[in-house]
Amino acid sequence: MRFFQEPYRFYCGIDLHTRTMHVCILEDDGVVRVNRNLPCNPKAFLAVIAPYRESIVVGVESIFCWYWLSDLCQEQGIPFVLGHAFYMGLIHSGKGKNDRIDADKIARLLRSGTFPLAYAYPKGMRETRDLLRRRTFLVRQRTGLLTHLHIVNSQYNLPSIDKQLRWQSNLREMAERFGDPCLRQNIAADVLLIERLSRLILELERYLIGAAKVEDPGAYQLLQTIPGVGRVLGLVLLYKMHNWKRFTTVGQFLSYARLVRCAHESAGKKVGSGGNKIGNPHLKWAFAEASCLILRVSETARSWKQRYQQKHGPGRAMTVLAAKLGRAAYHMLRKREAFDEARFWNARRELSQLLARK
Repeated sequence: MRFFQEPYRFYCGIDLHTRTMHVCILEDDGVVRVNRNLPCNPKAFLAVIAPYRESIVVGVESIFCWYWLSDLCQEQGIPFVLGHAFYMGLIHSGKGKNDRIDADKIARLLRSGTFPLAYAYPKGMRETRDLLRRRTFLVRQRTGLLTHLHIVNSQYNLPSIDKQLRWQSNLREMAERFGDPCLRQNIAADVLLIERLSRLILELERYLIGAAKVEDPGAYQLLQTIPGVGRVLGLVLLYKMHNWKRFTTVGQFLSYARLVRCAHESAGKKVGSGGNKIGNPHLKWAFAEASCLILRVSETARSWKQRYQQKHGPGRAMTVLAAKLGRAAYHMLRKREAFDEARFWNARRELSQLLARK
């Protein structure tokens, strides 16, 4: 966990909401200069911090409505930091809670150097990332409709659907399987929604691929050199990682991607593990998908999995493979090198030989 520890003369903690925000400005000696409730208005915010802009930092908890404030601070040249909502809840949770107390605690976390940092995704690529998330939502909606077709088919004990429903001709034949007019209308409604969602998803994918080729073409092409990673999965990896430089080590990146086990120790003894749900779930899913896809196209990957799962089981093998791909993706972007499958599978052997020489 990273903390904000830069010195400033004034620290501004904001308890932000949709329509209002409570602003607390704390001086470096601990004296409260401002503690007011304001509307979420750029003019009101700039007016209240105007006397302290010479040396001030603004801190906000990471909630859904922080975009406009981050963009405003960037335009005005005001330092802005985003707080990790989970860790902030653990640090400043107390018996009493209201907007005034929360804003004061955020300011004091900034002043004391215990403000847990989250990544403030920059303007420009942030909008593309949100569009990619929307595409994922639409894909899940389409999957739910396809599942409903199979459910209705099973309800009436009809022969199983052996055709791929991703083809429009097979989709349109679904209504003919049912004799009741109401059932046909039910299925026709699902088919119509699936067709419209498929067209919309395809349009979004084309737009996102064009945006990726403009914003960071080199990284997008490098990620697609991983066997099994195509255009869409490459988009997910690109926009969820964004900038490898924000991770000082590969271990930090693997932790962010939920690809490592977080051990808990006390008095020199291991007492279990936890924190598996802290990090980016989209990256964990993407590398899990990549580990499945590389097994389809790589004979070496299938041989490795067969050997590894004999000792540790298939679940552990897939987890380790996803972590290996995450490590490889980080170093690929750091070195600006394409995926080298021979080096990828022999990395552990080369490391053991190097240690043996020493």
